[in-house]
Order: sequence, then C-alpha cells, then structure tokens
Amino acid sequence: MRDLLVESLQEGSLGLSTGLFYSPARAASTQEVIEIARSLGTHHGVYATHMRDEADQVATSLQETFEIGRAAGVSVIVSHHKCKGARNFGRSVQTLAMFDQAGDSVALDLYPYTAGSTVLNDENVSMSSRTVITWCDPYPQYAGRDLADVAQEWGCTPLEVIPRLRPAGAIYFTMDEEDIVRIMRYPKTMFGSDGLPEDQHPHPRLWGTFPRVLGSYVRQQGVLGLEDAVHRMTGLSAVRFGLRERGRVEVGNFADLCLFDPMTVLDRATYEEPAQPAVGIQYVFVNGQLALERGVPTGVCAGKVLRRAADGLA
Repeated sequence: MRDLLVESLQEGSLGLSTGLFYSPARAASTQEVIEIARSLGTHHGVYATHMRDEADQVATSLQETFEIGRAAGVSVIVSHHKCKGARNFGRSVQTLAMFDQAGDSVALDLYPYTAGSTVLNDENVSMSSRTVITWCDPYPQYAGRDLADVAQEWGCTPLEVIPRLRPAGAIYFTMDEEDIVRIMRYPKTMFGSDGLPEDQHPHPRLWGTFPRVLGSYVRQQGVLGLEDAVHRMTGLSAVRFGLRERGRVEVGNFADLCLFDPMTVLDRATYEEPAQPAVGIQYVFVNGQLALERGVPTGVCAGKVLRRAADGLA
C-alpha cells in the first residue's frame, strides 16, 4: 500500500484519504495508517480522513486523527466534521477546542446541512431522527421515500426492513443546527459539498452547498462575512490542498471565476426536490472558458485533473 501511495504521489496525487468509519478500512489500526502515511511527508501530500467515529467517540477519533498527522509529519484535513446523534449535540465546543490545540497543520471542512448521506446501515438509522432513501438496487421506486413509511407499509420496523432494501443509500438527519453554525464560524473550516452525483435521489448538498452558504448563512443570517465565506470556498482550499495558481483572482492565475449576485444568490435544492439549480449565479468560467452564461450551461467542458504542486503548499 505504501508503494502504491508513493507511485500515486509521484504522479501528482494530492495525498492520502481514509474512510475509517467504513469496512474494510475500519479494520486498519492507527499504527497501520501511520506507517502508510509516512510517505506523504517527502512528497508534500496531505492526509484527509472521514474519521473512525463522528458520534459518541468523536473526541477519541479526533485524537487518533491528530496522532496520525503528528507521527507521519503531515498536514491533516478532517472531512465534513460533525457531531452525530442527539446525545452529542453541542459537543462542537469540545471538538473545536481540540482543533485549536492541534495547531495550524490541521484543518476541516463542512457542508451546511443537519443531515448527511451515505450507504444504508443500522448504525446511522439508529441515531437518525429521519431517514430518506437515496437509492435502492432491489426497489429503485423507493428512492426519495422515508424509510419509516416503507417499513410501515411492509409491517415491520425500520431496522428490520434494512436487509431487504440493501444495497441502498440514505439521507440521515443526525446533526444540530447550532453545531453547524459554530463549526462554520471556526476560522479553519472550509466548505465542501460531499455530494454523491450517482445517487438516484441525491442529498440537496450536491446542488445547494455553496449558494446555501452565500444566501442563507451570509446574507440572511449573517453567520459569516461575504469575503470570508468566498475565501473558505476558494483560496483557503487551494492552499490547504497545495493547488498553485488557483483559488484567487490574480494576474497569472487560472481564470476559474463564478459571478453571482450577493443580493439574490440562494440554493433551491430541497430534500424533496434535490436536483434544483441555484438562483443568482450568472456566469461561471472554468480555465478561462465560459461554462455558464446568464444561468444557462454552455456545454463547454474546460476542466482538467489538477496535480499537487511538487514543492508543497502554495
């Protein structure tokens, strides 16, 4: 695995990501991850992780994540940080204090919703106040339906119906709005959609994450200033992932530009109707090519795979 990582880093990969919450990665010990991650240092790669636990053991998982970064001598990004489950609401006070103690080599990202989405499993259903099916191979007609309603139709409990629906995915309502706002205000927090484009009935974050921040949290609620929010989506991310000549409007940089009206920009994607484009976005340029004109896609696809800067962070 270490040899494969080195090969990928030499070819321009940004770093190593883990999903220790999921099988089979959850079988890996902390030391095993450290031994693989050691290769990141000489190639200026980052370690990004969906942690082993984001619920009752969220603090322990953060400690493990920071230990991996320290032992491997690399920068760490905690993917879509959250505190799952009602009994963990408010624990972002504790977790953000841990980020402070971990220093500048650690960062995190967030999507601005109180629900997440992943594969359908017992653990997430048990701590969710509501579960919505996003895709279902045996019964594709259930995409977009509440799991509780399907279970009631079948005359069983939600946990009993799960094995009959899998493989499947779901949206889980497991987070608290106060935690979302608190994490959003934290200076190290970047924004990411964590969107799943292949889902039959996707989470609205796929379509709405960034305009939701700009419209709801910046303009309507005043959680962040406009310039700060834009920086968290662009320049800060480019620096953390080592992408040169990206993320800033600057002479000589690639012309990746989004022109929006700060007075009208807003997400329209909902849990019921997730595939809804935002309003207030007028023009988008990708590598200098016009991709969106007056809110309408042009069909021009000018994107390309990005390589990490060879000498580390920009």
